[in-house]
Parts: sequence; structure tokens; C-alpha cells
Amino acid sequence: MPSEFLVSLRKDIAAIAPPEESSIILEFEDRRLTFKNPKPGLRTALKNLATVPTPPSQLKKIVCESDGFEGWQKFNVYLKKLANLGWLCYSIVVNDVAIATAIPISPDLQISPQPIAATTKYILSRFAYTHQIAGETILESPLSFCQIRLDWRGAALIVLLGTPQNIYELSSQIPGISVEIAEQFISLLFTSQMLSTVDENGVIAENENLILAQWEFHDLLFHTRSRIGRHANPFGGTYRFVGKIDPLPALKPLISNDLIDLYKPDLTTLAETDIPLTQVIEARKSIRQWGEQPITLEQLGEFLYRAARVKNIIKHDLLELSQRAYPSGGGIYELEIYPVINRCQNLASGLYHYQPLSHQLSHLNDKNELIEALLQSAASAMGVEEMPQILLVISARFQRLTWKYQSMAYAILLKHVGVLYQNFYLVATAMNLAPCAIGGGNADLFAKAVGCDYYAESSVGEFVLGSRPVNSQT
Repeated sequence: MPSEFLVSLRKDIAAIAPPEESSIILEFEDRRLTFKNPKPGLRTALKNLATVPTPPSQLKKIVCESDGFEGWQKFNVYLKKLANLGWLCYSIVVNDVAIATAIPISPDLQISPQPIAATTKYILSRFAYTHQIAGETILESPLSFCQIRLDWRGAALIVLLGTPQNIYELSSQIPGISVEIAEQFISLLFTSQMLSTVDENGVIAENENLILAQWEFHDLLFHTRSRIGRHANPFGGTYRFVGKIDPLPALKPLISNDLIDLYKPDLTTLAETDIPLTQVIEARKSIRQWGEQPITLEQLGEFLYRAARVKNIIKHDLLELSQRAYPSGGGIYELEIYPVINRCQNLASGLYHYQPLSHQLSHLNDKNELIEALLQSAASAMGVEEMPQILLVISARFQRLTWKYQSMAYAILLKHVGVLYQNFYLVATAMNLAPCAIGGGNADLFAKAVGCDYYAESSVGEFVLGSRPVNSQT
């Protein structure tokens, strides 16, 4: 069994000892733990926890010598409570320097030294990754309830664990790393689900898990980091850039002044003549063939007006909001629509941007190689040879969302794309058009075609629209 891990309080826990009181208060976020009238040994142990990683056995000695065995029993209860709150960190120290520290990101973290067989080989989980936060190297994994802060030796050990290693192999390659430290290091990473065992035939245990085998790295990471539970990042509408960065306006400024007015349908008449909602929902389907006569400009105008126009601009204290024909988190509406026209009656082929408030098309470019490539990419994604009549590329002005939301912004964005897809489907079905949502697209190609900054605005969805073939009329 490897040696015990050293324990300490998280750096972001405030330890308060009011001079007029005999209590000690620990605070973290919205939680507070008060120790009333702590005995000298408990006071010293808490001070140690707040300042330097300390072996639990040493804490026991400090408390026992001053407060007796009963005092230690009480402190042990406190220590378990701190662990259950996710307030305790676990470190491996070499020459008074922590080479690895496990920092809880969930109260569900359970850390204890695991027995490590000398000849058993371990390898880094395919879900584990390192990145830099505030100048420190951090190891994380969507499988884990902690993140591990590494010094250069810890980071070097992680690199070595990219291939199967046992404790002897690991210790022989980094100066100052003994077999005992290598055993501790593997134990810490294994108990925090950063490592997997490798058997004598080279089979990685993690890969034998049929459920995990069906998760890709980026999907599982995105899932865990955009939901509450397996991270400690700020979450929700935090407005973190208020007073630092100006929010984007509700409407994207005009890219081109070459504007085309679109047809506006009479909604009162449509309310009386439209087919019933239930019939629309039941008839909705993806159609990957189009009529000989292409969709008309009037039909495109009615479609966009019914599905995506801006009804109203709302002046909010912090940022502009709007009301549209589909829902959007916080009324932010970060999505933009770019009609890519191949064939449309009374409208030239090319790339356009939809102005949802004025209900106009802004002409950006005539048909060129990039626009042809966007249309061909859509055809390939649908599994057809003929290029679609109209491709609606949905982009997102990311900073509209990220200015307000943390952790969940991109997840909200994808929900919005789905909502808009459904709106497109229902309106197209009611209008007897041929709709088809596409599962993926080339965001770099779109950025080149529009000439926008990939990180400021990028495509996040594609939807094909056209006239229905005669044999597909509802």
C-alpha cells in the first residue's frame, strides 16, 4: 500500500478567525463551516490544513498531543466532513514541493491510497488531458471528480504514462522520483480515474468498457463541462464581462448595403387558411428531392418571415434583447441566417445575409467557388448528387451568449439550432416546401465564403429548402 496522501484545504477557502470571538470560520462560495471554541490542537491542525499539505498521521499527532484521543476523534469527523464538502486537496510532495495535487471539482470525489502491484502497468486514460490555467499545468478528465495540479516532474510523469508503465519504469526516468513516489503518483491518478491498467497482453481495461467505448473524448468532455455536477466552474448567467467588454448588439450590423426587400405574408389570412398544427407535425419529414421549378423569391420571403423574423427589439439594462418566432435563452438570439442560393426564381445565385428586423436580404457575393463548395458539401451530407436549390447556413455570433453565460453557452447554442430547425420544418411543411436539416457542415469554408472571424462568428447548422417534387405534395 502506498504512503498516505498529504491533505490541505483548497486555496480558495477563506479561513476567518474573528478577534472578538473564539471561533474559526471556513468559507467557500455559499457554504460556511464554523468551529466554536476550538481546542489548541484543533486550532493548530486547522491552521496547518490552511497553509501547507500535511500527512493525516501528523495531524492526528498534533491533535492527540494537545486535545487527547477524544479531540482526535472529533477532528477526524471534521476531516471527513471537509472531504465530503469537497474542500480537501490531496498532494504528493517531494522535497517540500507538491509534484501533484488533486483538487476536488465535485463533492463526490473519494480519494484514498490504492494498492499498486509492482509489476502492473498503467496508462493515461484516453479521456485525460492537460492544459494551462493561470500559469499552472492542470490534468483533467470527464471521468474524474477532481483536477490535478502538476509541477514539471508531475507533468513529465504524465508524458511517460502515454505508454504503459509500472512503478519501477516510471521512477527510473525522472530525477528525484523514487519508487515510493511513483507508487504514490500512480495511486493518486488511478483512484481519481485518470489511469487505466494494462494487462500482460497489452489490453487496456478502460477500452473493455463497452459503454465508455461508445463515447468520443470531445463529446464526453462537452457533456460533463456543460452540465452541473462534474466541474466547479461558474455556471449560468454570470455576466462576467460587464464593465470589461461591450456586449454585441441584438442585430448584426449590415455587411452589405445591396439590399433586397422580401415578401411579407398576411398573418391574419394565414391564421385562417393554414393547415392545422397537428397535420403539420404529422406531415413533417425531410425531403431530399426538389421540383423542376425552383422555389420562388416570394416563397423564400414568406418562409423567413414566418420562421425567423424579429418581432421586437427590447432595451435591457445590460444588453439588447429581441423577440422572434422561436425561443432563445435569455432572449439573446445569437443565430444568424445566410441563404446560399443555387436556384431561386427572381433571385440571382449567390450568398446573402438575412436581415430579420427589416426583413431584407443583404447580397454578399455572386456564386463563386466557395459558394459552390458550400452547396456541394450540403448535397454530400444529404447523400444526393444534385445541389440543393437553397442552403440556409445558420451561424452564431458566439459572444452574444458568452458575454452572459458561462459553462453552458455552447450547449444553449446547440439547443437554439434545434429549435430553429423545428421551426423551419413546420413552416416549410405548412407552405408545402421541401425541407431537410443537415447534421454537419464545414465551418472553415463558411468563414472563408463570408469573410468573418472563425472565433467571432462561425456556422453551427445547415438547412436545405426547395420546392417539392410533384410526387411529394401534401
